[in-house]
Amino acid sequence: MNISSKSSASSAQAEEADSSWLSKLRLVTKDPFFWSNWIVVVAFVLVVVVFGAIKPHNFLTMYNLNNILVASAIPAIIVVGQTFAVTTAGIDLSVSSIMTFGAVCYGIAFTNGWSWWSSGIVGTLAGAVCGVINGFIIAKRKISDFIVTLGMLSVASGFALVFSNGQPRQIVSNQLSTLAIGGFGKIPYLMVIAFVITVGAHFFLFNTRFGTHILATGGDPDAARSMGVNIDLVKIVVYSISGTLAGFAAMLTISRIGAAEPAANTSILLNSVAAVVLGGVSLFGGRGTIFGPFVATLLLQALTNGLTVVGVAAYYQYVSIGLVVILSAAMVRTK
Repeated sequence: MNISSKSSASSAQAEEADSSWLSKLRLVTKDPFFWSNWIVVVAFVLVVVVFGAIKPHNFLTMYNLNNILVASAIPAIIVVGQTFAVTTAGIDLSVSSIMTFGAVCYGIAFTNGWSWWSSGIVGTLAGAVCGVINGFIIAKRKISDFIVTLGMLSVASGFALVFSNGQPRQIVSNQLSTLAIGGFGKIPYLMVIAFVITVGAHFFLFNTRFGTHILATGGDPDAARSMGVNIDLVKIVVYSISGTLAGFAAMLTISRIGAAEPAANTSILLNSVAAVVLGGVSLFGGRGTIFGPFVATLLLQALTNGLTVVGVAAYYQYVSIGLVVILSAAMVRTK
């Protein structure tokens, strides 16, 4: 009788534990922040599983996974800068053109005898100057970030063509090429650089006083100003970060293609905005995450790569990526 009673009590406790676990799960999944934080991770895992099941000997090879990491690295760096801008309820439409301008400045410096790393400093500073100009006009002249960065998109592209006479400059440097083809074991150098920048940006945004000011500016600028936050300085710094990272990404792009191209890659801009949306950053500002957009960048590259592996035409790939972005944004918004 005692054994039977103990068994019944144990069963009741197990059922109560199961019920408690299910209740907690329901509570968590009803939280809108849960979906905005984790939907991109779930989507990434699903993409890997689906394409891995369809073409395991093509998609899941170390060579192909390495390609995905390398292709994701440069967009991931751009996405970090875009995340800072969107967190303040803004947007930077000039990132692709600034990267192109930085690449041209890199090419000019390198072909005039500068070393590969000092040329990288020139390209990075060129991007930083563009970012400072964006931030200064947005903050001091009170002009919409959409208009200012759209104008910078055209200005930076124009100067890139003027300085280069519309011609690419070939860059031959063994040290620079090593960045694109080398790595720590199986992990490419480019991805290591992108991950370090992502970790640093996460620490800066969530563990520093100025990071708190960035979040406050996006959440409620009037309240932030009344609490002593320098809104103008925050915006200048945010767009400076975006421009600096775009300029730095220019050097990494050159390491991959071996030339400073004066033509802007607009897909960089589109993917950066898409990754920010997928990653759970609020387009209304005040709520940001760094690792979410980073994973979203991997997701977009894995999706593009997987569609290529299974033989889907490039035209349909654009449609697929667009649908993924729209559906994910709709799901997060609905929740």
